[in-house]
Amino acid sequence: MPKPMHRSRSYRRLDRVARSGRHLLHYERKKASMPHCAICGSELNGINIGKNAKGKSRKSNSRIFGGVLCATCTSEVVKLASRIENGEMRVNDIGTRQKTYVLQMIAH
Repeated sequence: MPKPMHRSRSYRRLDRVARSGRHLLHYERKKASMPHCAICGSELNGINIGKNAKGKSRKSNSRIFGGVLCATCTSEVVKLASRIENGEMRVNDIGTRQKTYVLQMIAH
């Protein structure tokens, strides 16, 4: 019976065969995946997620929506927010994924 900490799926199971031919089950923590943009799903650049990441500034960008949206989607949200504030567009004309960030931008 495995240890209680190994029963959860936060550890991945690795099947290993020893030199004697015995099958062994090794447990290893899963590696963190790269963060993705909330709108388009592309990987975010400039973010270090490894053990060498020291300090909050290396783990996320210090701009608006840093660590959440990629640069392209952020610029698109800023454009849409300014168009809504100027009266050129309405909030209903925006997609559902972008709407939450545009409303945050307007409130900010």
